[in-house]
Order: sequence, then C-alpha cells, then structure tokens
Amino acid sequence: MAFSTLKKVLSNEPVRSRSITDESVDSYIDHNEQHHHQQQQDEPTTRWGKFIRWLEVQPKGDLTASQMFLYNHDLRPVEEARRQWSWYNYVFFWIADSFNINTWQIAATGMQSPSNMNWWMTWLSVWLGYFLCGIFVSIGARVGIQYHISFPVAVRSSFGIYGSLWPVINRVFMSCIWFAVQTAVAGPTFTLMLHSIFGKNLPQKIPNHISDPDLTTYQFLGIFLFWLFQLPFIWFPPHKIRHLFTVKAYVAPVAGFGFLIWTLVKSNGLGDVMTKPNGSSGSDLAWAFVESTMNALANFATLIVNSPDFSRFANQPSFGMKYLVYTLSIPICFSITSLIGILVTSGAQNLYGETYWSPLDVLARFLDNYTSGNRAGVFFISAAFALAQLGTNISANSLSFGTDCSAILPRFINIRRGGYICAFLALAINPWKLISSSSKFTTYLSAYSVFLSSIAGVVACDYYYVRRGYIKLTHLYSQTAPEDKSHRSMYAYNRIGCNWRAYAAYLCGILPNIVGFVGATETHKVPIGATEVYRLNFFMGFCSAWIVYSVLNYFWPVETGIPPTKPFEKGWYEEWQDVESFEDELIGREVHHGVETIDVTDMSLTEKGKV
Repeated sequence: MAFSTLKKVLSNEPVRSRSITDESVDSYIDHNEQHHHQQQQDEPTTRWGKFIRWLEVQPKGDLTASQMFLYNHDLRPVEEARRQWSWYNYVFFWIADSFNINTWQIAATGMQSPSNMNWWMTWLSVWLGYFLCGIFVSIGARVGIQYHISFPVAVRSSFGIYGSLWPVINRVFMSCIWFAVQTAVAGPTFTLMLHSIFGKNLPQKIPNHISDPDLTTYQFLGIFLFWLFQLPFIWFPPHKIRHLFTVKAYVAPVAGFGFLIWTLVKSNGLGDVMTKPNGSSGSDLAWAFVESTMNALANFATLIVNSPDFSRFANQPSFGMKYLVYTLSIPICFSITSLIGILVTSGAQNLYGETYWSPLDVLARFLDNYTSGNRAGVFFISAAFALAQLGTNISANSLSFGTDCSAILPRFINIRRGGYICAFLALAINPWKLISSSSKFTTYLSAYSVFLSSIAGVVACDYYYVRRGYIKLTHLYSQTAPEDKSHRSMYAYNRIGCNWRAYAAYLCGILPNIVGFVGATETHKVPIGATEVYRLNFFMGFCSAWIVYSVLNYFWPVETGIPPTKPFEKGWYEEWQDVESFEDELIGREVHHGVETIDVTDMSLTEKGKV
C-alpha cells in the first residue's frame, strides 16, 4: 500500500469504494511493524550474503522458499495499472511485426524450386497460412487475456509446477537462437546506410582483419551496430514497449510501399515472376500448396506459443480482443507484406535480369548507380528495415527469452535482465555462421516447430477441454495450497510437481513428425509417406498432442482443480480475475476490505525490482 493511500485511510478520506474499519487499519499497521522487524533480523551479515541479496530482483518478503522459485514481479498476474494495451495497440503490434525481412521473403519458398507455384497461388497459400496462424494465436492468447498471466505461468497448469521447466527451456533455446539469427540477417541494413553515406567504395576501403570465410570486418561492423541498436530498447518493460510498435506500424509500411513504387518506376514494369506458370501439377502442386501454407505456421510457431506474454496486458476481455484482433489483422498484415515482396522481386528482375528475394539485395543493387537520390532512398528504406527487424526481434525473441528466464530463476532474473543475457549470448554464438550458405542450421530451426506445436496442443487441450477455462491463480505460484499448507497445489500433481499425462501427450505429438523431421534436415532418406505427414507438421503435432492428452485425462483424471463436467457436456468456468490483492492471497494473508494490504515498510512484493 502506498503511503498516500494509508494517509487517506487514517484521515477518513475515501479509498476506493470499500468499507473501512478501525480494526482492519490497526491490524494492518500491526502486521507491517512485525514484518519490518522480522525483515531487519533477516538482513545478511556476510559479504557473500550481501552479494546474493544484491543479485536478487526482489527481497524474499513473506514468500516461502518454494514460492521464491516460482514468483517475481514479472511473473505475477498483471495488475490493472499495467494492463494498458487496447485493441488498436494489438493491431499496431501485428502491423509492425508483419513488416520484416522474413515475411518479405516468405513467398520465395513457394515460388522457387522444387515447388514452383505461380505468384497468385503462392500468395493464396500465404493468406491461408496466416489466417490459420491468427486462429492458433487467438487460442493461445485467451488465457493471458482472462487471467493476465504469461506463457511460463500458464503452462504450469498442464505440465505441472516444475514439469513446466522443459517447455520453458525449449523456448529459451529457440528465442536465443532466433535473436542471433535475426541480428545477423539485419546487419546489412546498417552496412547499406553506411555505404549510402560514406562513398561508393566503402566496402573496399575497410580492410578485412577477420580470417573467416563467412564474415568480413565490414559485415561484422553492420551486425555489431545493429546489435548495439537493440540494447536500449531491451530496457523497457513489456507494457511500455507498445509505443515502439506504434512507431514501427507507421514508419515501416510507408517505407515498404515507397520501396515498391520506387522499384516499379525504375523497372518500367514487372518481370517474368508475375507471368511464370506453375512448375508442377496434380498431387505435386497440391502438396506444394500445403507445404507453402505450413511454412507460414512454422514461421509463426514461437509467436503462437508465447501469445499470452502480450495478451496478458489487454485492458478488457472483449470479443474483438479475444478473436478479431488476431484472426483479421494477422492474415491481412502479413499477406500484404508478402505481396509487396513478390512485386519488388518481379520489378527488380525486370531491371537487373536476376531474381532477388531479399529486399536488402535489391537495395544493394540500387547503389550500383551511386546518385544522391539513390543514396537517400536506400538510406531511409534501410533505416526502416532496421526498425522493422528491431521490433520483430524484441517482440518475438528478446521479451520471450526474458519472460522464460524469469520463470527458470525468478529470484535473480527478471525480463530486463533476461533480455540482456539473450543479447550477449546471441553475439557470442557467432550468428553469421548460422545463416551462411553452407549451413543447414536454418533448416533445423524451421523444423523445430514440430516440438513447439506439441507443447501448444497440450496447453490448449488442458485449458479448453480438461479445465474448461478454470484456473486457480494462486496455485500456479506455490507447491502447496496457499489457503492450506497441508495440501499440495492443484498443479503440483505429485512430489516432483510434474504431470506425466502432459509429457506422454507431448511425446506422442512429436512422434508422427520425427521421421519427416530427419528427412527435412537432409541427413537421411525417409519414406515418402513420412515426408507427406511432416508437411502437415504443425497440425499433426498440435492435434496428436490434444487427442492423446484428452484421452489420458479421461482414463486417468486429475484429482483436483477439474470442473465436474463429463467429456461431451457443456460447461465453461472461465472468469475475469481481479489480481490487485494477489500477493496477499498467495501468502495466505487476510485481505481487509478498504485497505490495500501491501506493506508500507516493505514494497518487496510489488516493486518492480532492480535492473
């Protein structure tokens, strides 16, 4: 409780709209004095103890030892003050996220061999793929909208309090690798800006002191500058970073359409890309269409899983917030960006006689004619692409890594610290090696969606089918029931805090795709049937995990926390949660009406913590 609020209570000024009693105020003050005295006794005296206290993102306060491994400010349900995202903020978010180099090139996978689809069929598959992405994102986002919790917390209800660590570690790994890859991909945006400012021969003027076939000093300079460019934005908390996406939503599309118009004017029309017929027919063409559709889902797998990380900041649980903002904005925004990529590639082919699927390659060719107009245009469009990649890397990777790391070690890591750890690890793993032409690592990354789809299937089945939307929030943050320490939390399941049903379903979701996954990496030849099953990888993983998890819960039902509803009966138990007094409910402290039960002397549970 803030001091100003306590002052209002003691002076009989109105606080909120609740009844206030003298007994509740006296009890509240007595508790604060006792707690403050206890905390003074717990202050460390050794250097090591003081160092550990300095590393902590928040003091222990009234939390138990097990709760310290499950809770910090960034993991708590988002209180009303931080729920500042309106529906248009999410629209801006998806507009901003759609404009990036990966989405620009997504159509290339359908139009290049061996698929060889024509442009309109490829674009239709992109529309369908991103429409499905919107549906899956809305499925995952609902738990965040209603209960204001992030993915690492939501997954505890299905996998268990401690069993959730494996799905979270999966995302930590993927977020760090993708952050590194996106940083390396965006490096040329800075070299293009430098090239447009400091002269036509700048790449030749900078001597190469790096003995690496995949990297030069000039290329490393671009990667390093983009890496530095990201660091200040990692500082901002998620509920404030929405302003970055608003700016990007205005700047990036304007630059994209400007780039398109500029290319078409320079090329005097479109090249052969727009008139190229389908290179296959029959079942081959049908499977090519399916594969192109699934590529959009694979590209979106991480965002599908981590959708609660952003939906928890929604300011209201309206119908539009739950469904329309995802199922409409995602396919529209991403498909338009893909179409711009197709048209720019076609115009550049008419201009240079070569097919460039990367917009940065087209901009580099524009600088062959080193006029002031070309230099200015390349500089500003490259800057827009740098901003675009920044927003994508922060939203899809940095914040996800930070959120997940805070769940792994909440006592010492918050979202901000996790974001900076991600950035330093990304530079340390030499990301230019991952995107080199000789590396198949990006193939592994795209194929990794089979593991994430299985996790998404288990989590969705647990929330929508098994629990029918019911979650007891305080039990997600404690191994024992906060209201009765003699009983386990609903989501502890057993002594090790792991739900075996979730892991069995997770493995069964992976199995149908595992042979095709090996084939996709081109290390072994696999049967054509396994390849065709793998082309439906996200659906196979999601649906297999859902079915197996529901069957296991039918024959071996969970004992607590499950509504008394039979498998095919109607019933929905989801509730909008008021989490303003969440810490007191977690600790098991009595909540006195009319008084905010947050310590005046110790703001350990509600302060945002250290850096």
